[in-house]
Amino acid sequence: MLDRQYLDLDSKRLEYHLLPGLDRHKPTLVLLHEGLGCVDMWKDFPAALASATGCAVLAYSRIGYGRSSPVALPRPRDYLSVEGPEELEQVLDRLTSGSVILIGHSDGGSIAMAYGARRDPRVRGIVSLAGHVSVEALCLVGIRRAVEAFRRGDLRERLAEYHGDNLDGALRGWSETWLRDDFRDWNLFAELPAIEVPLLAVQGREDEYATAEQLAIIARESPSATTVLLEHCRHFPQNQAREETLRLIQAFLRRLAVD
Repeated sequence: MLDRQYLDLDSKRLEYHLLPGLDRHKPTLVLLHEGLGCVDMWKDFPAALASATGCAVLAYSRIGYGRSSPVALPRPRDYLSVEGPEELEQVLDRLTSGSVILIGHSDGGSIAMAYGARRDPRVRGIVSLAGHVSVEALCLVGIRRAVEAFRRGDLRERLAEYHGDNLDGALRGWSETWLRDDFRDWNLFAELPAIEVPLLAVQGREDEYATAEQLAIIARESPSATTVLLEHCRHFPQNQAREETLRLIQAFLRRLAVD
């Protein structure tokens, strides 16, 4: 488990973990977790990232996840493109003092790309690991499978140590939103062309929540994007293709003249 700290945002409390960097002039790498994730579920990836880059690494649990405050359900339809980015902006305002690079996984990648469209001058680049830009049938199948594993399998037990009292809210806030009829046409088609900073989008060829069409859309709609499809990798590049993912991020930072 990572050392846990807390940030008060209005009436809510948000947990975070900050690893210091070797060079205070380098940007902070800000990690945005997946739809069932939190600070602790990054496990040793923040430390590996800090070691590989020399940058400070900030990970936080969005409201409704981990040991952060609970969230009121249902989540709004636009939580990935509005609510999540608004919360991220508050985190950057309070916990960072210079430039940042956003690194988001799955839903966190979607939030990172949506925030990139806001053109915050603090953001120098974005890395999306299996981020979503539209709703695919395969994603919904994967979510239904996860819900069934939560109800009848061992997923509930495996997630309980990470989410505590937020366990049911985290699952419902993620799954019920994605499976709603009015969420089927959610996408980031308007946001992608507005991203001006370099964007690296990485996805596993065997991703159980998305097809390569996600990368195709990003490449087509975002002029600043570079896309990479990893072989023998599913939905978690930072775990299932750790070394290659770190190499890609290191090369991305060199492209941004962060070395």
